[in-house]
Amino acid sequence: MEPHIFVDKRGIAMRETRRVTKETLMKSSKSQPRIIDADGHVRETDEEIIEFMSAGYRARRDAMLYFPLTPHHGWHRSIPANDFRQQDFRIPDWREWVAKLDEGGFELTVLYPTRLMHIGQIGNPPYAVELCRAYNDYLHQRFLIHDRRFRGMALLPLQDPQAAVKELRRAVKKYAMVGGILPAEGLSLPLGHRQFWPVFQEADKLGCALSIHSCNSLRDNDRYLLPNEAATLTHVIPQMRQFTNIMFSGVLNKLKNLRLGFLEAGCGWTPFLISKIEDRLERVAPAERPVLPHELLARKQLFFQCGEEITTKRDVELLGDDCLLWASDFPHEATRTDMKKLVKEHFARKDLSPAAKKKTIYDNAKRFYAL
Repeated sequence: MEPHIFVDKRGIAMRETRRVTKETLMKSSKSQPRIIDADGHVRETDEEIIEFMSAGYRARRDAMLYFPLTPHHGWHRSIPANDFRQQDFRIPDWREWVAKLDEGGFELTVLYPTRLMHIGQIGNPPYAVELCRAYNDYLHQRFLIHDRRFRGMALLPLQDPQAAVKELRRAVKKYAMVGGILPAEGLSLPLGHRQFWPVFQEADKLGCALSIHSCNSLRDNDRYLLPNEAATLTHVIPQMRQFTNIMFSGVLNKLKNLRLGFLEAGCGWTPFLISKIEDRLERVAPAERPVLPHELLARKQLFFQCGEEITTKRDVELLGDDCLLWASDFPHEATRTDMKKLVKEHFARKDLSPAAKKKTIYDNAKRFYAL
C-alpha cells in the first residue's frame, strides 16, 4: 500500500504506510487492552547518521567512520561471556518495527537511540550539537514519518545548554517529538547543576517530558572486572546519582508542567533512595528546602520504569501505581523479542493488581508523554 499523509495533533504532516480504519480500531479496542510501549529503541548505525550530518563531515566520510562517531565503553555487549543463550540480535528498520507493533498490539511506542545514548561522553560541544541534530533528523525521516504509532524522544547536546534548548524546541515543534533525553552518564557535571536548568525550564514551557536514560560509560572500565558485574550496576547507579542530585537541586520547585522519567533501571532502588533523601531534606530549613520527592509523586511529575525485580509489589505499595511505566526495550533484549509474549507476561504478573497493570502499560505512559 502506498504511503499517505496524515496530520498529527500539532498540525505536523507525516506519512502513514498502514491505513487503519475506524472499524479496525473499534474492533481492536474491544478485543485487547490498550498498550503504550514507554521505551523502545532504534539501532542507528554510524553509516546512517553521517548521511544526516553537515557537508563538512560527509566530505570526510571514510575518515569519520574509521572510528565510532561516539565513544562507548570497554564492555562489549555481545561477547559470549556476557550471555551464553541464543541471541535474536536485530537492527530493525521501520518496517520490522511496525511488524512488532502489530505483534504486540501496541497503540504507540516511544523510540530512543542505542549508540547515541552515549552522547554525554562527547567532549567537544559543537560536535555534540552536530550529532544530536543529525540523529533527530534521522529518527524523523527513517521512522516517525512512516507510522503514526511511532513517537520520538529528542537527543540533546547538554554540553551546550543553550543549543540543547534550541534543539529540544526544534524537535518538539518541527517533528512532534514528545520530549528530550538527558544522559545518565558521561557529562562532567550532574544534571541538577544550574547550567542545565534552562533545558528543564524549556521542557516545562513546552509541556513535554524529559527522560534520564541509563547507559554504560567509559568510567565503568576501571570499576568492574566482569561484563555481567558491570551490567548489574551500570544502569542503576547512574540513575541513583542523578535522581539524588536533581532532588537536592531544587530545579523542580517552580516547574509544575515538567515530567521526569528515569528509565532502564527498574524501580527497586527508588523507595530506598527517597527515604534517604527525605531524611536529609528534613534537615534543610523550610524556606530553603526543595520540593520533597513524595510531593513530586503526588503532583505526578516523576516516573520510573517498572522492572521485574522481586521488590515490585513493595515498590507499588510505597510509590503508588501512578508513576510506573511498562517498556518492551525492543530490540535490546535479544532473548525477549516476541512482543505478544511480553504483553502476556505482563498481564500474568502476580505482584501487580489488575488496575496497576493497566496503569503501568497504558495510563501512566499516556500522562508522562502527554499523548
